[in-house]
Amino acid sequence: MREAYHKDLEAISEALVDMAALVGSAMGRATSALLDADLPLAESVISIEERVEEMQRDLESQAIAVLARQQPVATELRVVVTSLRMSAELERCGVLAQHVAGVARRRHPQHAVPRDLRRTILEMGQLAQRLMAQAAEVLITHDIDAALQLESDDDRMDELHRMIFQHLLDDRWHHGVETAVDVTLVGRYYERFADHAVSIARRVVFLVTGEHADDLVTDPPATA
Repeated sequence: MREAYHKDLEAISEALVDMAALVGSAMGRATSALLDADLPLAESVISIEERVEEMQRDLESQAIAVLARQQPVATELRVVVTSLRMSAELERCGVLAQHVAGVARRRHPQHAVPRDLRRTILEMGQLAQRLMAQAAEVLITHDIDAALQLESDDDRMDELHRMIFQHLLDDRWHHGVETAVDVTLVGRYYERFADHAVSIARRVVFLVTGEHADDLVTDPPATA
């Protein structure tokens, strides 16, 4: 019975990895749809949200079944509870990718992102996708150092987000209010997506160690 129990826990972990891969891919395609004014691609991203919700429901059902059939010890209970929280965050990431695609659809056939911000938005989209891929890898490897590194990698997203606002506030901005609103929203969607990826990695730290990432103290380097 314990062997079947651990297989159930492994299935939950695998479902999380699949969800992370799906929402990461969705954000990558949403970025392409946004920058290329690609309506069919945007529609395909928007439609995938149903699949993400279905995966979350299935994972929740698996987790509840584990709790109902078994008596999980502390470590196993952490796996189940933390997985439920991560699945909710991944579902939210799917919604954020949908929002980015929604901006592309709303502005079609025009481009929502002006030429002078395309490079910044492209980097934000690529970084969001990369951070989610790193989070998925951490879910597989349970590498604590890699999980903690995600927060540092996310600093670049915060920098890019600030760059957008600096650009919007520049006196040379001439693309109008509607475009400014679209770009502001898109920047926020990418930032929140990245925040969720970092949060998932931090939850892996808790899952493995039983400690929150903020509570892990790194000894300072020895001085000569």
